[in-house]
Amino acid sequence: MAEDVDIAAIADGGDEEIRTGLDRAVSNSSKVLAWGIFLAFAITVFEVISRYVFNSPTFWAHESTTFLIAATFLIGGPIALARDKHIRVRMFYDGISPARRRVIDIFNSIIALLFFFGLAYAGWTMVGKSWLSPTGDLRLEGTGTSWNPPTPALLKLLVLICVATMFVQTLLHLVSAIRRDVSVPSDRAEEN
Repeated sequence: MAEDVDIAAIADGGDEEIRTGLDRAVSNSSKVLAWGIFLAFAITVFEVISRYVFNSPTFWAHESTTFLIAATFLIGGPIALARDKHIRVRMFYDGISPARRRVIDIFNSIIALLFFFGLAYAGWTMVGKSWLSPTGDLRLEGTGTSWNPPTPALLKLLVLICVATMFVQTLLHLVSAIRRDVSVPSDRAEEN
């Protein structure tokens, strides 16, 4: 007989491992930020009706939808890291001792910190170029269309914010891994 599975709990992240307060805050923010997808859907429906029913297309719908979807995609990185849902070869990771898992977690965190530092530096450079003119005046980079919203500048800032958040998350995970107690209880020591 099949076990009852609580699909709502799984979809809501019921089996997630929240390790820090920052992870909890980032994970909880996803419940609000996910509405960006529904807003993009509503804008698309509005555009389709305006264009094909009333023969009156909008000039802003495509860029708004693109911005919302891109922003939601970017926010997925910190959320996946907060919920410990990033890519990992579970077959190998779950089959090793807690002490070896700790070593792997420390190594992965150090590599990730270096990667996020490099991305943050690149993001800082991109934000500077998209927010400031060569003379140093505030000038948000636009899309270059007739509407010309500053979405490229806003998305580049969001990249920097997400990468900085993941850097701090990873730093906290590193500290947690270093402090983790990997001693095996005496009844489990015989199993290993």
